[in-house]
Amino acid sequence: MKTPCVAKCKNHEGICSGCFRTMTEITGWRLMNDEKQTKTIDEIKGKHSTHTCSSCGKPAYCDISAGKSSCWCFELAKRDTSGIESPDCLCRECLSKLPLREI
Repeated sequence: MKTPCVAKCKNHEGICSGCFRTMTEITGWRLMNDEKQTKTIDEIKGKHSTHTCSSCGKPAYCDISAGKSSCWCFELAKRDTSGIESPDCLCRECLSKLPLREI
């Protein structure tokens, strides 16, 4: 089975700090068909993107920009984006590095 896992797994409030999959993607990985696994890997690695990350300038993927009603990032703990000037979404790696938003 193919996987983006790099054996540096750590759940960082809903996203793996190693492969940048969400916990839902990780737990459901074995149930995904080959096409869905490939699509998810391509989105994570920036091979399939909807925009450029406003933080690092690398390709990023947003489900909302792709026409879906929800996005992979909705299942993560909310991050503090107050220091981000651009309204565009961040890539998974940059989003995972942001501190959690204080409630």
